[in-house]
Amino acid sequence: MRATSNSGRFWVNVRDSFWFLPAIYGLISILAVIIVTIADFFLLPIIQDFVPNIVLTNQDIAKSLYSALITAILTMTTISFSTIMVVLTTYTTQFSPRTLQDFMKNRFTQHVLGVYSFSFVFVLLNLLILTEDKKKVMASPFFTVLISIVCLAFFVLFIHHSSRFVQVNNLISEIRNRTSTVIKTTYAEKSFHEETDWDQEVINDLRQQEPQVIAASHSGYIQQLQFKNLIEWAANEDAIVESEFQIGDYIQKGMPIFKCWCAREMEAEEKCQQYLLIGNERVDTQDIEFSIQKLVEIAVKAISPGINDPHTAINCINRIGSLLADLGSEYQPIRYYSDDKGHLRVIMEPKQFEEYLYMSFYQIRIYGSNDVSVMNGVIEALYQVAAVNGNDVKKDVWEFAEFLIKAVEVDRNGLDYKYFKKQVDKLSSACA
Repeated sequence: MRATSNSGRFWVNVRDSFWFLPAIYGLISILAVIIVTIADFFLLPIIQDFVPNIVLTNQDIAKSLYSALITAILTMTTISFSTIMVVLTTYTTQFSPRTLQDFMKNRFTQHVLGVYSFSFVFVLLNLLILTEDKKKVMASPFFTVLISIVCLAFFVLFIHHSSRFVQVNNLISEIRNRTSTVIKTTYAEKSFHEETDWDQEVINDLRQQEPQVIAASHSGYIQQLQFKNLIEWAANEDAIVESEFQIGDYIQKGMPIFKCWCAREMEAEEKCQQYLLIGNERVDTQDIEFSIQKLVEIAVKAISPGINDPHTAINCINRIGSLLADLGSEYQPIRYYSDDKGHLRVIMEPKQFEEYLYMSFYQIRIYGSNDVSVMNGVIEALYQVAAVNGNDVKKDVWEFAEFLIKAVEVDRNGLDYKYFKKQVDKLSSACA
């Protein structure tokens, strides 16, 4: 991931890296070794008579214990990494390459490897700092045993976690829950002001002025726009910025990405882009469409001739319908962002609800038009979206449904047509 803001780029790189949590655990382990060593060499001789014998051991036993535990922890780590590779292979071949992010960025997976890192570093460092005094009494081996038991518990939990994650229904549910969170976050109340409309005279006056066009400094996917920071910068410079992209778009180096109207001469190109995160792949931080697209790809792959699993496809369609229903209730065509004083600072065209409908089902329409069960599932999902939302959403749903129905090939004299027509009539009634 790249960004023109050094601090932003560094933090996003670190935060989203697979090694971040294991590295933190490793550093904590070094700190724990220092504390335990100080306790062994300075505190234990003072309180030794008051400590239970089960907590204490000598150097010979400690050395044997450390050697055995290092081997055991490495074995568990190896098995865990092998399990991860099996899961990733399954995701790539049976589901979608885009779903790899969900497993690799899952915090539990990273915490497990972090616990392994903590245990290995703790045991190894304790082994290295053993003295030649074979009669010295120590308490650190007791804590090492406790840490190893915790490591074993996490190993068992990780096997259970991986076996659940590789099941397609659990994966679909996980993506649905994550996407629902993205939707709520996108339309939640912000610390800045969002508007769907603005004084048209102000917009017309703005369009008549010559803007400064800002080009992309490098190619990649738009992953995130830091609205708050961009608004604060525009307020400080008395500027108005308009984006030429939407979150999730792929941009080419040199393409226009911002228009900037500034009250005074300034170097706006570098300043605007420092709040824009661009990377080599799409992420679901602010990209609702990409989150839904994962479910679409699982559904399309499920109805392919090689797999032929329409029930999984229908399961995905049901979850997509549920997400669109949530989106319809939250959706607002927000395109204007203002500062605390009510001055317009950022303009960004929103994706229309009909675009989300189209991107959710157009591929399923192409590849599933000959499977009546799949198309019935789509019509049922659209019915549920229309049933729980207002007239604006109902209008978009019905317009898309008409486009969808034309692609369905079904014998008008058979039972398939009878059931499909029943579903369409129900949708038509819901859309009024």
